Amino acid sequence: MKRCPTCNRVENDDALAFCRVDGAPLVSDSGSIGNEAGTARLGPRTEPDELHTSILQHRTEPDIRRATGPTTALPMANDTTKKLRGTALRKILIVAGLAILLTVIVIVGYSIGTKYIASGNKGIESVAVLPFENKSGNADSEYLSDGLSESLIYRLSQLPNLKVSPTSSVMRYKGKEIDPQKVAVELAVDAIMSGRMVQRGDNFTISVELIDARTNKLLWGEQFERKMSELLATQREIATAISQKLQLKLSGDESRGLTKRYTNDNEAYQLYLKGRFYWNRRTAETLQKASEQFKAAADRDPAFALAYAGLADCYAVLSTYAGKRAADTLPLARSNALKAIELDGSLAEPHATLIIVNHLEWKMTEAEAEAKRAIELDSNYATAHHWYSRVLRALGRSDEAWTEIKRANELDPVSLVIINNIAEQYIERGDPKAAEAECRRMIDLDPNFWAGHLTLGSALVKQARYAEALPEAQKALALSNRSNASLAFVGHVYGRLGKVAEAEVVIKELQERYNNQQADGRDLAVVYAGLDDKNQAFAWLEKAFAAHSNFLAILRLEPSLDPLKSDPHWLELLRRVGV
Repeated sequence: MKRCPTCNRVENDDALAFCRVDGAPLVSDSGSIGNEAGTARLGPRTEPDELHTSILQHRTEPDIRRATGPTTALPMANDTTKKLRGTALRKILIVAGLAILLTVIVIVGYSIGTKYIASGNKGIESVAVLPFENKSGNADSEYLSDGLSESLIYRLSQLPNLKVSPTSSVMRYKGKEIDPQKVAVELAVDAIMSGRMVQRGDNFTISVELIDARTNKLLWGEQFERKMSELLATQREIATAISQKLQLKLSGDESRGLTKRYTNDNEAYQLYLKGRFYWNRRTAETLQKASEQFKAAADRDPAFALAYAGLADCYAVLSTYAGKRAADTLPLARSNALKAIELDGSLAEPHATLIIVNHLEWKMTEAEAEAKRAIELDSNYATAHHWYSRVLRALGRSDEAWTEIKRANELDPVSLVIINNIAEQYIERGDPKAAEAECRRMIDLDPNFWAGHLTLGSALVKQARYAEALPEAQKALALSNRSNASLAFVGHVYGRLGKVAEAEVVIKELQERYNNQQADGRDLAVVYAGLDDKNQAFAWLEKAFAAHSNFLAILRLEPSLDPLKSDPHWLELLRRVGV
């Protein structure tokens, strides 16, 4: 056993030559350690270099004067001895108390690890993984950089104690110079992760940084040089390193998402990444490309559940973004979602897809059951809360719907579609001014988001500000490439303004689309509601009912049909649809 002559630190490791605290040469101390001195430890020693705290030997001070009086003064001598002993005992207790306190601090500090403690003694509980920069100088590698960040988002999202910003929120920062602290405020997260990727032939290099945005300090940074064949293992490795750096307590199923092998086929995995790359762009063309990539991934590995989940997502939204007939696409969305669940019952995504599929097919009970299952599997999946809120709105359960959409917004604060749904709910709750404020915030985030302009127009119509609503409707029409919903709303506003001739032009265009199976009876009902022609509006809604239109499932979600709600036919139609 050795001791530092400067700080009196005791070391049990005889191989040490110098003190680990102050660097002084250690001296042999094997004979001086008795019952009154030693090393105080609390709990097991888990690291070879873990600090421990020495309790110094008690030594009598040389200048203490002892009593030398006669024997008759013995009682006084006993009293003095008691005082001296009490003083010594107090010193020992104070030193021992300090030693224990220091030991506790060391252990607590070790258990916290490298977590930074912010106000309120809270560690890092949320993180945003920004799109990785593609530094390869090759646009064909873009899917890899985007796909890698999305894969990390997906894996880290499996951790129950960590909030992770979804891809829909972080993609808006792609290709931009970012201020980590500003982004963290916008996304309501504690930490920001960014990365760069360079691909050269079959080799790639990934550089990753994790920044505590509250202190603007680097928590972790590392570079990975790998082969393309190691892409799967590398993204698992990075996710595990991040979780360890954040000192997340992982055990059993909680850590499974980090190391789980969704496929062993590296090519299938790259095809899946390409699919998500196109999926995130949400146009008719990119959704078609996404479907092709997901299908190719499933063909390469028929047991790759995420590939089928991606296909289900594509088919579920094709009627909205690509003008496809829901009767053709929703059955494909269902079959692929069920295949994904059959292969991997732990995935929340296919259950969330079935929310919207069942909803649009008028199967409200099944839609709600899928929503609850998706949230049970992943309570931090914003899309599940978002789509569940729409089901609840359709059923008239507005308070529950409000709770779900607010939760979705907490998880994904800059998602345009979620903000849009909040604005719509403000309209339904009779607060069009609050809806207007949400719409303007949405348009500030992305002036080209056509649905934001349409919903803003609806909020203005609710305030009878029709002249202001018209240019917003026209912006939505232009930005959406003349979508049915935006064209119908333009016709509705024309009707409100008394511009009958202009509204009839819109009706003619929609009728032509309807005859070509490119529009829905609901669209024409919206225009006639603006003209206050209830008979024609209900006639077109009956045609939609006969065609089992998926849009009738969301009748309550269409504010432009509000003029019809006082008519007895309205409640009867809702009853027949099942909402």
